Amino acid sequence: MNHIPWTPFQLREELPPELVLSIERILEIRPGYIQDPLDRISHDFNPVGVLNDYFPDETSLDRFDAIQGRLTENERELQLEIESLKEQLRRDQDPSRMQLIQEMISDLLGQMSRIREKATESEAVVRNITKEIQVLDLAKKNLILSMTILKRLQMLVNALSQLEDQVKEKRYHEIIQTLAAVKQIGVSFKPYTSIQRISQIWRRIQEIQGEIRLKIDSDWERFYTQDPARPVKPSTIIDACLVIDVLGSDIRAQFIERYVALELKEYRRIFRSTDEAGQLDNLSRRFAWFRRLLQTHETEQGRLFPAEWKVGWFLTAKFVEITRDDMTVLLSKAGSKLSVKQLLDTLQETMDFEASMSRKYATLLPEILKATQPTGASRLSKTISSAFEPHMGVFIDAQDKALSDMLSQYRGSKSRSSLEAAPASSADETASPVLVLPSSTELFYFYAQTLEQCEKLFTGQPLYDLSVLHKKWLKIYAEDVLMSSMKKPTFVTRRSIESRFDMNELKNACTLINTADYCQTTALELEENIREKSDEFFKSKISFQDERDLFVSAISTAIQVLLRELDATCDSAFSNMSRTAWTALKSVSGQSGYVEDLVNAIEQVVDTIKPLVEQKRYVRNFLDKASSAVFAKFTNSLVKSRPLKEIGAEQLLIDLQALKVALLKIPGEALTTTNYTRTVAKHTTRLEALLKVIVTPVDPAEGFILNYTLLIGDASFTNFQKILDLKGTTKTEQNDLLDAFLTITSTKTDLASTSFLSSLDMDPGHITGLTSPAGSRVSLIPGGPTGESILATLGSPPATGPLAGSDTPPRGDQTAKREVFSDFKRFVSFAVRRETLPPS
Repeated sequence: MNHIPWTPFQLREELPPELVLSIERILEIRPGYIQDPLDRISHDFNPVGVLNDYFPDETSLDRFDAIQGRLTENERELQLEIESLKEQLRRDQDPSRMQLIQEMISDLLGQMSRIREKATESEAVVRNITKEIQVLDLAKKNLILSMTILKRLQMLVNALSQLEDQVKEKRYHEIIQTLAAVKQIGVSFKPYTSIQRISQIWRRIQEIQGEIRLKIDSDWERFYTQDPARPVKPSTIIDACLVIDVLGSDIRAQFIERYVALELKEYRRIFRSTDEAGQLDNLSRRFAWFRRLLQTHETEQGRLFPAEWKVGWFLTAKFVEITRDDMTVLLSKAGSKLSVKQLLDTLQETMDFEASMSRKYATLLPEILKATQPTGASRLSKTISSAFEPHMGVFIDAQDKALSDMLSQYRGSKSRSSLEAAPASSADETASPVLVLPSSTELFYFYAQTLEQCEKLFTGQPLYDLSVLHKKWLKIYAEDVLMSSMKKPTFVTRRSIESRFDMNELKNACTLINTADYCQTTALELEENIREKSDEFFKSKISFQDERDLFVSAISTAIQVLLRELDATCDSAFSNMSRTAWTALKSVSGQSGYVEDLVNAIEQVVDTIKPLVEQKRYVRNFLDKASSAVFAKFTNSLVKSRPLKEIGAEQLLIDLQALKVALLKIPGEALTTTNYTRTVAKHTTRLEALLKVIVTPVDPAEGFILNYTLLIGDASFTNFQKILDLKGTTKTEQNDLLDAFLTITSTKTDLASTSFLSSLDMDPGHITGLTSPAGSRVSLIPGGPTGESILATLGSPPATGPLAGSDTPPRGDQTAKREVFSDFKRFVSFAVRRETLPPS
């Protein structure tokens, strides 16, 4: 403690941060150099921590007086420094001193103004002194420019004179360099054409170029026609072509155009569209003639042209233009007489020729046409094959007819012929089952062939039209081939009561499921394939979603066929159940005989379906619907066999449990799903609740009604009467029980007004089968919703407790608005019956 670092005073919390920073800067408090906590000026200063640092233990308290003295000395020094700063601030704010500073600033500005004036005067003096020097510099520059121009003019005149002599003697080899020099020098005189002499020279240059062009044209004409009287050497033409390069690109283009016209003049004459040689069937002769022309060009005249001219490109482009125009006329004239064979043969010949030209020049034909197109052309150059594109409707119509012929045997009155055409599955039980109809694979194989053929020809409108045709026949196949074979159920004579399902019907339905799944999957691949190959403009227009939905609907319909066969198989067992006299039972035993028959029937159908359906998600979907349907028909048979009495209800509870165990085992480990298990448990729980109420004795009435409210969980007068009807209570007992029910439930406000019994039909009549309602849509797409139950006989509102398998009635806010008499007609009947009964 011999040396205590100097510490600034502690800032108050109300001081602004700017003032704190200023004080720290004045006191030279640097971040990172603070050793004493008292030197840190901040709002979160903690004096307790500082005191603990200074006095860590009791022995350190002996230094208290020394530390306090040092702090007092620091405080006095800070106070003196503050007074000094205040005094300095007063001096700096002295008005007389501020006035002095302003006067000094004014004097400084005056001095600067005088310096600026002196500088301006000095600049004027210097300019006056160097004026004559600047004039001399300008004169020198102009003199040098004049001498240069005169020298160039002399060079131009000499070169022009030399060029005139060379032109007269047709010395093309020498003209090349001289003409290039004249043009290069002449460009520098273009701004001076207003001078008469230079204007005359400029006009002379243009005249000499015209003379050169005329002489070259004359020599070329004699060379091309091979005039023996005035032969022209090939070397002369080679030099003349180099001179044309010097004359300019426009002259070169005109020269090439003239040559091309001369070469193809004979082609126009021979292959006129009005003559026999120019008809569609002679298209190969056109290509053969042009190939011979190219060969002659390359071995004779073509060797005279510079390679960079690419005269062969221009010959090809002009031939393509003429031939395309002829093909447009001929195809339009053919009209309906144009056959598919003729169209495809001529188109194939055309595309082979275009491909050979691309290989010959190592450049795609469209690029050749683009490179040779004249500047400012009114229309874009197109290939010969583009003339066939508007007529590809003939090809599309042919594919339409081919598809119609292919599927004609499977449509119309013989809608099941596709199934019958498959290898006979019923005749040979040991033969491998047909998983997919051959007609579907034939259809998509044909699609692949036509798509491959069309995308080699065109990827624009024709390919899109082909996709529309594919959509059309996918729809027809789904509706006229697959769906039509399942629209009308076939009623056949069952060979035995024990096995009432039609094996062929099951196998056909499984085959249709596999076929529809194959079609909807392959249709998606076809859509992606066409979209990938088509032009960008048509990609967004290609979609097979509607057709895929049709195949999904076909799968749904096929599953209904399987459920229909399951219904026929289970009908015998449920008939025995509904004919059972439950009131005659004196005691319960093991499961009833009909349960074994029912389980065997279900197992036969499921075991037949499992190996025949490729995608097991459809088997799972069938099992979900089948379990709901079995419980629905079980419920209907239970209602039809009433009265049940207590013993009958106990026996049905045993049968129900046996059925539940069997249904949970039937799918097997691979096909059992959480949804299936939940569905079976839900329906079983509802039926168990129903039967447990029936098993409960009606005496005492309060106990019976309380058990009803616990198991069923509603206060519905109608539903309670359904239980009494199923139980088989007498009219007198019913009246007493109904009175007690109204009395007890009127005080239970937590009971719901409906439950699963609300949808229980007490007069089921004729059971239409285990099929879905017409309005329900079975979802078969993976990841989609599971769809509605096939029969809603056991359906219940979502707010009741026993629906989830619990025996506890709903409580609290789960209770719906309660209506004791939900059926007014039943309430009136009950009141009238009560008035007319004799007193007991």
